[in-house]
Amino acid sequence: MGKKRVMLPAKDVDLSSVKYEPEIVQAPRLTGFLFRLFVRLLEAPFIGSLLLTHLKKENKINELLRHTVIPEEPMFKPEYPPQEKEHDVVVLDEDGKPEDRVKSALNCLPHYDPAKLWENSSAPFQYWKIRDYAYAYQFGKVTPSMVAERIISIIEENGIDKPPTPLLLSFDAADLRKQAAASTQRFEEGNPLSILDGIFIAIKDDIDCLPYPSNGGSTWLHEVRAVEKDAVCVSRLRSCGAIFIGKANMHEFGMGTTGNNSNYGTARNPHAPDRYTGGSSSGPAAIVASGLCSAALGTDGGGSVRIPSSLCGVVGLKINYGRMSMEGCLCDSGTVEVIGPIASSVEDAMLVYAAMLGASPANRISMKPSTPCLPTLSFNDDTDALGSLRIGIYTPWFNNVHSTEVSDKCEDALNLLRKAHGCEVKEVVIPEIMEMRTAHLVSIGSECACSLNPDCEDGKGAKLTYDTRTSLALFQTFTAADYIAAQCIRRRIMHYFLEIFKKVDVIVTPTTGMTAPKIHPSALKSGETDMPTTGYLMRFVVPANLLGFPAISVPVGYDKEGLPIGLQIIGRPWAEATILRVASAVEKLCGESQKRPVSYYDILRAN
Repeated sequence: MGKKRVMLPAKDVDLSSVKYEPEIVQAPRLTGFLFRLFVRLLEAPFIGSLLLTHLKKENKINELLRHTVIPEEPMFKPEYPPQEKEHDVVVLDEDGKPEDRVKSALNCLPHYDPAKLWENSSAPFQYWKIRDYAYAYQFGKVTPSMVAERIISIIEENGIDKPPTPLLLSFDAADLRKQAAASTQRFEEGNPLSILDGIFIAIKDDIDCLPYPSNGGSTWLHEVRAVEKDAVCVSRLRSCGAIFIGKANMHEFGMGTTGNNSNYGTARNPHAPDRYTGGSSSGPAAIVASGLCSAALGTDGGGSVRIPSSLCGVVGLKINYGRMSMEGCLCDSGTVEVIGPIASSVEDAMLVYAAMLGASPANRISMKPSTPCLPTLSFNDDTDALGSLRIGIYTPWFNNVHSTEVSDKCEDALNLLRKAHGCEVKEVVIPEIMEMRTAHLVSIGSECACSLNPDCEDGKGAKLTYDTRTSLALFQTFTAADYIAAQCIRRRIMHYFLEIFKKVDVIVTPTTGMTAPKIHPSALKSGETDMPTTGYLMRFVVPANLLGFPAISVPVGYDKEGLPIGLQIIGRPWAEATILRVASAVEKLCGESQKRPVSYYDILRAN
């Protein structure tokens, strides 16, 4: 008999018979000479094809795509039925001014008491929030120009470290001073543009931000792609008075989960400099975790905002696909990637999100997004709104982690949430997780290859890092039939999750299956391939990208080595307000144990 496998229609699958299959990635871990040799072999005409065929067979990629009859029609980008309105929320006008949305977001936040931090030097460690900076500016404790000088000094000192560990790939001290001087003048005149005026923000190197190039972590993209204006999200933040410190480090073209970048040097985890930050938004997460900025912008196509946020102990918000314009981003034509804020707190993520949101005209027509909303975060409203919350957990998946410390800490956070607010935790079943992972790989891989192929054909491929070349070699083997099959799987997985969201309001998992992995010195010069580690880092993040759902990572504690652990909250379509409310509650319950990172800069208290 042949190899053909026929799937039941998703609506006919008996969930009671579904058994969880642990995800095991079969691929070698290589660095140094062996890795460089491996890449050369992958790119060789005959041997490369054999190697890639073997790897795909070991990971059942062809079995799932080419030997399987999938009865569903393809779904080429997320499609959702109309959604119920969220409760206890404030509606935001996405056609209005960004500064007006930020004002509405500010009114959603709990009462601000500056005495907690400014007058209590013995208080437990906490990051400075956006409202702390605004208070300091308003009452003359410091000016944006003074903060800018402190940041410039730190960045210039960091740039000469050996080995190089750059947080920024593009930086212009004169431009930073110019932005800060304009903000300082507005405060002196008593006319700040918004609560974000004078707030320093880093921008990932795949999002356009004048006067800098967008290289996507590569050494050459500026040669073929000019930056002529800010990305839409950057423009909206600039209109609110935000100050941009430069372009943050990243895994080249986002094709990695560790943040390793052999072109410029690899950003280090502020909690442990011998550990990765996670990727691909490595620089943005490290900058926020180290205290240099209250917030940064990253991009998330396969967990690239949530993974580094989790490993660095900060908050990472992946908004719903189609919620905001991607114009001015290298991944503006993809179907899985979004721009999202990384911040030191949930409230700061809310403020930045409010400024940057607003769907593109095309997505308003095709996706009909629900009206954007934010939760009201007074304590009474939290208790009332969360009391009826239904939390879904798929226990076998939840517990499939590298160390039980990760799942235990996340379970502790769930228990605290249940005890404090009376939330209901319900067991759910998520079928076909391996198929989901494969569909995501083919979707994002095909989109990456489509984007890079013209430049590779034009001779730029040899300038890519070895790990990017490894990924691209795999992606270029995907056929049109593979892509269609992946989109049929996407529709199946969407069916399962929408059925789950009829029974629960959110699905909760660890953000990553492990804490920050060690940096092997041999990987710094020419990179590495370590797909088993990638499998652990991406284990729980894929559904939100493949299906476009909103998701957020919030810190919940540390492992025995002091490395941060994040909890992921996945929401139903367009339900950013719900996941922000839950994340805020988790933050309050788990925030008391927050630790000061080893590499931390106290910008506001600096002498």
